[in-house]
Amino acid sequence: MTPRFVVRPEAREELREARDWYAAQAEGLELEFARAVDAALSRLARFPESGAPVEDDVRRTILRRFPYQLVYSREGADLVILACYHLKREPRSWRSRR
Repeated sequence: MTPRFVVRPEAREELREARDWYAAQAEGLELEFARAVDAALSRLARFPESGAPVEDDVRRTILRRFPYQLVYSREGADLVILACYHLKREPRSWRSRR
C-alpha cells in the first residue's frame, strides 16, 4: 500500500522558501529542486524505512543535487513530512513539530 504524505505547514513553508530562493538564482533551477523533492518522496513511498534514523521514529532523507534533507515520521499508514532543512542549518528545531 502506498503511504499518504502529510506535509506539515512549517515544512510546506520551508519547501516554498527553498524553491523561491532557487528561482532567484537561475532560470528553471526551482523546477529541478521540485523534481528532487518529488524523487525523494517517490523513493520514500516505495521504501519508507530507507531514510536514516534521526531519533525515535523520525528519519531523514537527503535530496539529490541539493543540500537539503526531508525530516519525516511514519504515523500509521501516513508519512508526515516534519521539515525541509538546509544541511548547514540547525536540524533540531523540528522536534517541536512532532
